[in-house]
Amino acid sequence: MKILVTGATGLVGKYLVTELLATGYEINYLTTQKLKLNSLPNCTGFLWDLKTQTIDENCIDGVTVIIHLAGANIGKRWTKFYKKEIIESRVKSTQLLYKLLQQNTHQIQQFVTASGVGIYKSSLTENYNEDSTKFGTGFLAEVVQKWEHAADNFNNLNIKVSKIRTGVVLAKKEGALVKMMQPIKMGFGAVLGTGKQQMSWIHVNDLVRLYVFVVQHKLEGSVNAVAPQVVTNAMFTQILAKQLHKKIRFPNVPKFMLQLLLGEMHLLLCESQKVSSNKIQKIGFEFQYLTATEAISNLLP
Repeated sequence: MKILVTGATGLVGKYLVTELLATGYEINYLTTQKLKLNSLPNCTGFLWDLKTQTIDENCIDGVTVIIHLAGANIGKRWTKFYKKEIIESRVKSTQLLYKLLQQNTHQIQQFVTASGVGIYKSSLTENYNEDSTKFGTGFLAEVVQKWEHAADNFNNLNIKVSKIRTGVVLAKKEGALVKMMQPIKMGFGAVLGTGKQQMSWIHVNDLVRLYVFVVQHKLEGSVNAVAPQVVTNAMFTQILAKQLHKKIRFPNVPKFMLQLLLGEMHLLLCESQKVSSNKIQKIGFEFQYLTATEAISNLLP
């Protein structure tokens, strides 16, 4: 079985490709850079260009599943220009893949797209599952809703659509965990905002296993990709500090201060989504990292 992966050289993509190869799948991947055409061992690279909306049609030869991870990093400052790039990198890339399948003979049966728990309305008390329709109105929610809407169009081609609504991904060397560790390791750690905001997270190894599970079980619709234990920002900060053998000595960083420092991007730190993973667990998926303590302990150097 052959799978086409976009965003294969990104944080999640690199882990996912490794997992797919280990499971026995053949991998094609798309990249915008010629230098990366041969960067993934045992995989075949193809070029695409979102600006010109061009793509190497050979990328879908023999492919039955597309896993779409491509999208600009949301962890960079949200200027007006960059906000546009965040949306277009997700929506236009999805539209380009749709156009490719619409205009060519193919064997694609399933389209699996990354998504985010940021689609849900920020709340300290609401418990969200995949049937929840209380969506947010801020920029993050806008991004995810447009992203998912573009993916849903694949249903028109009689292709199963799976949307993986992912929480904060915890991984070694890069990503959110590394950024959260830095001030704590330097002795400047502090709880952000009130600290009461709910943080739905997932270990990267569980995330890529979940993608494989969705493909193997041909699941459709939305799937929340979050660990069973949701923690508050205050809890996560204390757990991380304990694992690093550090103490949190500074008072909470007020929300207005985060807004001054980060602009609109402060929403990444201050919004609250308590998200349930019951759906995927009931189907039979088993998390290896159930608690934040287990995940952090595994990922620290």
